[in-house]
Amino acid sequence: MKLEGTGKLLRIFIGESDRHGAQPLYTAIVERARAEGLGGATVFKGIEGYGAHSVVHAARVFDLSTDLPVLIELVDSEERIRAFIPILDELVHEGMITMETVEVIRYKSGSPRA
Repeated sequence: MKLEGTGKLLRIFIGESDRHGAQPLYTAIVERARAEGLGGATVFKGIEGYGAHSVVHAARVFDLSTDLPVLIELVDSEERIRAFIPILDELVHEGMITMETVEVIRYKSGSPRA
């Protein structure tokens, strides 16, 4: 896959405990993005944050939060990212999705992995 120049960055903010069926929602999103042929996905686990309900979730020694913030980032062409948004509408029931324009400097892959 070749991706250079202007693209779109899609950010999906959800909670660690969010599910899609029997699996974590972030896993379902990554698997679906891969199945749709998007360039790649990265999942980040936050150490603290809050969302629409204003409940702070934090990874502190004495707080055993089971719903830490999770961020999934996807970068691809605008066309492919926009085509993925209806899929996210089906998967994500609570959270926030943002999109911004980015300039892809380099996207290079080596040999394919399983």
